[in-house]
Amino acid sequence: MTIGSLIIWIIVGAVVGIVLDTFMGGMRIGLMGAILIGIVGAMISGWAFSTFGFHFMSGLIGTILEASIGAVLLLLIFGVFRRY
Repeated sequence: MTIGSLIIWIIVGAVVGIVLDTFMGGMRIGLMGAILIGIVGAMISGWAFSTFGFHFMSGLIGTILEASIGAVLLLLIFGVFRRY
């Protein structure tokens, strides 16, 4: 993990959090909550992909893709549990 990857995970997680909060009609956690969950999801997936040696692509595009997957998954999971 490099500092560049970490910064990308944070940026992508924040953007995905904002976008999903908008499209999911607001998850009642507020904008900052959605951003934070997106960042955490991006960081978890980035760590998991690099730990297990699974990469979609190398470079910037791969890092963005991995971070997006993690952020989307964590936000969707959180949204499902939040409704119940």
